[in-house]
Amino acid sequence: MMCGGVAVAMAQDVIIAPEQETVIREYVKKKPLASISVPGVELNIGSTLPETVEVHRFEEVSDVTYEYVIVDNRTVLVEPGTRKIVKIYD
Repeated sequence: MMCGGVAVAMAQDVIIAPEQETVIREYVKKKPLASISVPGVELNIGSTLPETVEVHRFEEVSDVTYEYVIVDNRTVLVEPGTRKIVKIYD
């Protein structure tokens, strides 16, 4: 149980600059993806998305290192490699 808390605490340390926030929001509006559902996975910072979920890179945006997916109409930023959720936009 304690390990989960540590993972969440570490994931919350991710800071996204306001400029990046704007770029991310505008990109998602311009290139919308279909919203998916991920049964059995709680959408929380620090949770890991299963390999079956297709995540997408921010093409043509060099300063955003995260990938994203739309889950339940929310934009979810994912750390490449670990597939951990680092930010959720409503």
